[in-house]
Parts: sequence; C-alpha cells; structure tokens
Amino acid sequence: MTRAQLFEQIQKKQSFLCVGLDTDLNKIPAHLLDTEDPVFEFNKQIIDATKDLAVAYKPNIAFYEAMGAEGWVSLEKTINYIPKEIFTIADAKRGDIGNTSKLYARAFFEKMDFDSVTVAPYMGSDSVKPFLDFKEKWVILLGVTSNEGGKDFQFLQADGKPLYQHVMAKSKEWGTADNMMYVVGATRPEYLSDIRKTIPDHFLLVPGVGAQGGDLQEVCKYGMNAECGLLINSTRGIIYASNGEDFAEKAREEAKKLQGEMATLVQSI
Repeated sequence: MTRAQLFEQIQKKQSFLCVGLDTDLNKIPAHLLDTEDPVFEFNKQIIDATKDLAVAYKPNIAFYEAMGAEGWVSLEKTINYIPKEIFTIADAKRGDIGNTSKLYARAFFEKMDFDSVTVAPYMGSDSVKPFLDFKEKWVILLGVTSNEGGKDFQFLQADGKPLYQHVMAKSKEWGTADNMMYVVGATRPEYLSDIRKTIPDHFLLVPGVGAQGGDLQEVCKYGMNAECGLLINSTRGIIYASNGEDFAEKAREEAKKLQGEMATLVQSI
C-alpha cells in the first residue's frame, strides 16, 4: 500500500484507527471454542464489526506463534479475510543480521502479504534495510515504547539527547516517509513535539490508547501532521469490550467512539 492510498482511506473513513488483533484463546468468548477455528472466528467477527471504522489491523504475531502450526493457519486466514484496502501490520518486532532479515521480510511480505512489519533497530542498518527492498511495503521501526522497561535504554543520554532521538535521526536515512513509520507509545505524548522535529513527515504507529491509558487528544495535539501522520492502535479496549455473545457488537461500539473523536480531528487537517 502506498502513502497516498493510506491517506485516502483515512479521509474516506474519517478515521486513523488501527485495531489490534491480539487474540488469546483464554479471553475469547466461550461459545466460540466449539467452532472449527475459534481464533479465526473471533477475528472474523471483529473485522466484520469494525472494517468500516478501521484503516488498519495489527495482529501481534506472538499470539499466533504460541499456538504452533494451528496459529499460523489462523493468522493466514485472518490476513486473507481483511479487505485489501485496509492496511495490515505484522507486529512481529523482527530484526536480525541481513540475510536473516531478508527471510523474515519474505515471510511477511511475500508469503503472507502484510503491508508492513514492526522491526527492532538495535542491530542497525543491515538488519532493517532488507525489509525496505519490497515495493509498497513498510517498516515500522520501534522508536519510543510505552512499556516500563523502555526506560532502560531509550532515554539514556548521549551528546545531550536521549538515545531514541539518535535512533530516529540515523534510521530515517535508511528509508523515506513513504516506506518507514515509527512506533511511539501513547503513554508518552509529551515527547511527540521533539519527535516531530526529527521526523516531521513520517507516519507514527501509536499503541496504548484505551486500556493502557493513552490520551487521543494529547497524542493528536503534538503528533498529527498535514497528512494525519498517525495510526492510533487500540486492542483490549475494543476486542475484549465484552466476553459474551455480544462481543462483536460491543467491539463496534468502542471502535465507533474512537472513530467519532477522530473524525473531528481529520476534518481539521
């Protein structure tokens, strides 16, 4: 998917909502456990309920890997079910030496046809660039994460600036705003102004709105650019809004609330 196509979807749906599909067999409604593929059935109903509100879906690959071969089948069926005009994110957090990264890229971009994959930058350019060799595919590089351990390294000072700023400044040389995005946690919106000085044009994938306490208005105040430039991810607050037979209906209600807020913000661009 191109940048223009993504922005077109944002404008059309008046939304920059990304729904996380972190589907856990221990959390999905009990009545689905009797179906042939409970994980896919859950995802299918969530997608059906939210596809007119979301511009992206983000399965966290660990939830599928943990189930072995069956999990990969459920994931592939899920990706094939998502409408082609909706942006897909493999939240895999890969990043290894060049020849290994190339194989990871082939797995997610060629075999599974994801539009993007999350990548860890710690091993440097040769671990990231193989993902950038694929036309109309995206790298989403970990920038500032919202987990508690993110403070261990990301905010270490070097030459008067935190390490994450050095990572962003260097990594933006590897790709462009047309094939690279950055993860910036919603629970750290105060850093977005400085981040935008370094990467003014790139899209940011922002997890943490909803159950993790991130504030949508604050994120948009400091992070939005002329082409929106944001994909706001919500997972638990949407997909686990109910554990009953009305789970898809309740998921839609929560997604609609976020989309309603987003519509006003998109109109202001």
